[in-house]
Amino acid sequence: MSDAEHAAGPETPRGGPDQLDEALLATLFAQSAVGLGVLDPQLRLVRANSLVEGEEIGEYIGHRFTDAFRLDDPDGVEQLMKRVLAGEGPARDRLVRGRLRRFPGDREFLVSVYRLDGPGGPDTPALGLLAAVVDVTERQRARARNVTLAAVRDAVGGSLDVAVTCRSFADALVPGFADLAVVEVVDDVLRGADPPVGPLPPGTPLRRAASGRCDAVRDAAEGEGGARDRSAGVTRRLAARTPYALATTDLRARLVPLGPDNPWPAADPDGARAVAETGAHSLIVVPLTLRGAVLGLASLYRCGAAEPFDEDDVSLAVSAATRAALGIDNARRYEREHIIASTVQRRLLPQAERQQAAVDTAHVLLPGRDSGCWFDTIALSGARTALVVGGVAGEGLQSAIAMGQLRTVIQALAGLDLEPEEVLARLKDTADRLADERAALPPADALRSEPLSAGCVYGVYDPFTRTCTVARAGHPAPLIVGPDGRAVALDVPEGPGLFTTDSALFAPATVTLEVGSLLAFCTAELLSGDRAAERITETLARPGRSLQQLGDDIVYALPDDTRSAGAALLLARTGTVSDHLVATWDLAQDPTTPATARVLVRDRLQGWGLGEDTVEATELIVSELVTNAVRYGTPPLRLRLLLDSTLTCEVHDGSPASPHLRHARTVDEGGRGLFIVSRLASHWGARHGPDGKVLWTEQDLPEDERTGAEGGSNGAGGER
Repeated sequence: MSDAEHAAGPETPRGGPDQLDEALLATLFAQSAVGLGVLDPQLRLVRANSLVEGEEIGEYIGHRFTDAFRLDDPDGVEQLMKRVLAGEGPARDRLVRGRLRRFPGDREFLVSVYRLDGPGGPDTPALGLLAAVVDVTERQRARARNVTLAAVRDAVGGSLDVAVTCRSFADALVPGFADLAVVEVVDDVLRGADPPVGPLPPGTPLRRAASGRCDAVRDAAEGEGGARDRSAGVTRRLAARTPYALATTDLRARLVPLGPDNPWPAADPDGARAVAETGAHSLIVVPLTLRGAVLGLASLYRCGAAEPFDEDDVSLAVSAATRAALGIDNARRYEREHIIASTVQRRLLPQAERQQAAVDTAHVLLPGRDSGCWFDTIALSGARTALVVGGVAGEGLQSAIAMGQLRTVIQALAGLDLEPEEVLARLKDTADRLADERAALPPADALRSEPLSAGCVYGVYDPFTRTCTVARAGHPAPLIVGPDGRAVALDVPEGPGLFTTDSALFAPATVTLEVGSLLAFCTAELLSGDRAAERITETLARPGRSLQQLGDDIVYALPDDTRSAGAALLLARTGTVSDHLVATWDLAQDPTTPATARVLVRDRLQGWGLGEDTVEATELIVSELVTNAVRYGTPPLRLRLLLDSTLTCEVHDGSPASPHLRHARTVDEGGRGLFIVSRLASHWGARHGPDGKVLWTEQDLPEDERTGAEGGSNGAGGER
């Protein structure tokens, strides 16, 4: 370029500035990816490009902007434009909703409005407005789908309850994705069976596990005379030749437009009635499947003015249903294992209340996640009663099995007439061996890594001394309330838990009780929470209530989380043995004492009205026991008979040495005493105390003799 040309400045484009501006505008309106519209001061379109792809430009020229887009809030948008026209500044990225003539359903637009100033600038009247319009309908729908899918991921799978899982799934879809959602599960699956492999045959029972309706659908259904949705739990049979049956046949989702021309509602009148009540016009049916097995069916509806479902919505529904099917299957598996564990637990627990000589008992077992809690009442010699409550921490079948092992061991130990602290010490030895066996499992066995934790409280009530001796292993101490309603202090040292490495000794505590006192042996769950022990104690102090009523009252006062965890409660009301059912004699350490004992026994048993067979057998038992005490024992010598549902004979002497059963040879002149006793008595044994030992026997009584004896028991208020 020459110096003269450079000095003259840049070359003016051909055609002049006006032609350049016009070319610029034409290119901008033709090539812009954003819809552009020029509005005059009356807000009418005077120039526009394809505001939305597929729309003709000419259809909008001369129309008001709000009429062209048929906005939901035309007055609000016009007020916004008038404020921009008045010079209050541009409006950017305002989300508005409307409809277009060539597109069904609602659309969403992102609108920005700018003022077109006159030649004199902002201080002169505006020439009009420039509106930039972006159709963000698909973008908003995609965002809404992502939000819905995230809601399903967050809500589904957090519970191991099938009903809660289905409820969470329906709530995550309504109202953001569907106006009405119905979740049905194969009825056999809810009953614990494995899900059937598809296809499902027509007539398969489906149980409605959950449903959700948006407010508009609920109001419409009620306005048409429909009842509120209380259909959870309703069972229907899968009707043939319907979208529901087809979806469970090929295990593929269905997008079904609903209208008067559909032929299938005739095969499913109930479904057709629900569609008519809610005004549904679009349906997605998606099977809940997992590895080819069918767990149920999800039916999603859109109603009224809502946009019909499209194929993208079907993809979302399939993804959400896959997540829901996994959550339902996990819950089903847990529920099945829980049912098995609960069944095992109940089979291992006492099946009926056991009548004791001087204690009335009642129990409450709350089912829940914890399947390892147990209780027991064990009849001991001398009209004593062992009261036991324990628990193995954890859920599932293995906890129930461990509970059964511990309960069996403690029953066997109780039969040895050991002191409570010795019973728990030997029980802990057994628990240690069980823990060692679990630790020795192969590394691939999942059970090896599951920790074991358990506790137990063991108490023995003696009606003759009116004392209760208690020891505990990692378990709460019992609560005691006297007949006057005041709490009785019982400070029981806490021993180590059953599966711990703690080797501390167990120490018992003994308390003397008034007749009619109440004892409450509870699992730890019942005593958790604010003032739990005080609430139970206050409940036990209510006068004139049976044990079962008191147990119910305690349950009513429990927090909800305690009931879901499960717990056990054993109540006992103390009593005594009636004097006319007990006979006690102090005997001399003399060779003639066995004969004297036989005379005393015959006289008393005949006074009790027992039969001759029982009298003769008891005479022989007493003769052998007294002879053994005279020959090998030391003073003092005491004989006691106790009549209850069985006949108990006890011989006490001061020697700590216990006899043992011998099988005498043919040529032996002696050694057959305890052998004879073991044949005549149903049970026999020896228990030791600080002042010697007691040899005891129990004889089963015929039905007619037992009835008379039971009528004279003096328990705790006569409750039986």
